[in-house]
Amino acid sequence: MSYIENHSKEEGCVFCRLQAMEDSPENLIVFRGQRAYVILNRYPYTSGHLMVVPYVHVSTLEDLDAPTRAEMMELTTQSMRVLRRVYRPHAFNIGANIGEAAGAGVKEHVHIHIVPRWVGDTNFMSTLGETRVLPEALEDTFRKVRQAWEQENGQSAKR
Repeated sequence: MSYIENHSKEEGCVFCRLQAMEDSPENLIVFRGQRAYVILNRYPYTSGHLMVVPYVHVSTLEDLDAPTRAEMMELTTQSMRVLRRVYRPHAFNIGANIGEAAGAGVKEHVHIHIVPRWVGDTNFMSTLGETRVLPEALEDTFRKVRQAWEQENGQSAKR
């Protein structure tokens, strides 16, 4: 609740604002590549819900250059490896909501969602109550995923 109260009135693009910050549980960036970064979703569908976001501020994939699109796909693949190690999901939903009609929450800055899934992971809270319940604090998820990224790359997750 404090995040919503403190950040809901900030101006500009949330992804541009977060990428300018030092990586920590505050901005939730777990890994930075050359052209894109990996960030936890502040309002996740499941624990470990990640997003791959380009540094450049564009609204659609076709406005990105080929090297950026390629890096985003590689970071999506690495995200799956990291999440398999940390959370052992049974499957994944991967996708991008491009444009308001497609359900984009941040329509001005394209990004790819990586959502780990488990058999039976929906329950009455999300189905009937339209409420998500997560088994751990977002800060704990950040620490686990960030550490796994560092192990995956054999280095610090900072650029």
